[in-house]
Parts: sequence; C-alpha cells; structure tokens
Amino acid sequence: MTQRRQISGEEKALILRELLENQVPLSELSEKYHVHVNLIRRWKKQLFEEAANILTNKSGKEKKSPSSAEKKKIAVLEEKLKKRDEAISILLQENIEIKKNLNGEI
Repeated sequence: MTQRRQISGEEKALILRELLENQVPLSELSEKYHVHVNLIRRWKKQLFEEAANILTNKSGKEKKSPSSAEKKKIAVLEEKLKKRDEAISILLQENIEIKKNLNGEI
C-alpha cells in the first residue's frame, strides 16, 4: 500500500494561484502536480470559505473562539481561583476573630 503524499500549505497556495490568476485548467494542474482534481476543488472551496475571516481583521489574524481543550483548561483555572478566593476569605475571617478575642475589638 502506498503512503499518501503530504502537501504543504505553500504548495496548495501555489496550485490555487495558478488556477485563479493564470486560469490554468484543473486537469492540467492535476497532471502537473499529481493531485486529484477534487482535491484542488476542495482547497479552492476552503480558500473562499476562510477568505472572509482572513480579511475581516487587518492583521490577518482574527480572534478564534477557544477550543474545547482550552475551554476545559479555563474552567479548571477558574475553579482554582474560586477555591483560592474562598481560602483567603476563611483566613481573613479567622484573623478577624483572633484579633477580636485578643483585643476585645478590632
């Protein structure tokens, strides 16, 4: 069984540029780069679907929504902060009670 060829993003961009700028037919590109026509069509579709996201932000990088792993990490960190705040609150209350017992008042 043959191994699939990994095509880099740069190669994909080069192929799509030839397709769009030079109006090279899909069949020629397919033969030239040894890539199936449907694969080139899929890349073209992805390019146009993502174009709006890329062009929305001037720097080319739009804020992404956090992935599920990032959301889990955020939830864990928020829980740690909540526990820490509760511990600080308990310690402050105990400190106030100790001061009251020693001095009669704060």
